[in-house]
Amino acid sequence: MKTKSIRQTVTFRTSPHEVYEALLDSRKHARFTGSKASISRTVHGRIMAYDGYIRGENIELIPDRRIVQDWTADEECWPKDHRSKVTFALKRVRTGTRLSFFHSGVPEKCHRDIRQGWWDNYWKPMKKAFEES
Repeated sequence: MKTKSIRQTVTFRTSPHEVYEALLDSRKHARFTGSKASISRTVHGRIMAYDGYIRGENIELIPDRRIVQDWTADEECWPKDHRSKVTFALKRVRTGTRLSFFHSGVPEKCHRDIRQGWWDNYWKPMKKAFEES
C-alpha cells in the first residue's frame, strides 16, 4: 500500500500549555470537537477521539512542547490494521503558539480527505475555541 505524509502549520493566539491541554485533555478535546474523546495522559496510554473514529496510543509526551501518537482511523479507505504516526510540535511565538504538525503513513487513497480533515476538524474548531475562552 502506498502512503503519503501531511505537514501543516497553524498559529493559535494562546499559550503552548493551552494548545497541549486541548489536544490531551479528554474534556477539552471533546468540547472543541463536539464529539466523545478519551485521551490518556501517559506514554503508551490509549487515545480515542471523534466518537471512536480516531484510535491510537501516545508514543511521546513532552508537556507543552510535543505530542507523538500512533494513530488509525475508522475510514473506508483506511486498511483495518494500518497504523500511522502524528506529531504535534508546539513553540511559543510572538502571537501565541505555532503548532507544527506532521502525519506520516496516511494511505494514499485517504490522503486528500485526511489532510482537509485536520483543518476542518481540528485547527478551525481549536482556533474558535481559543477565541471564545
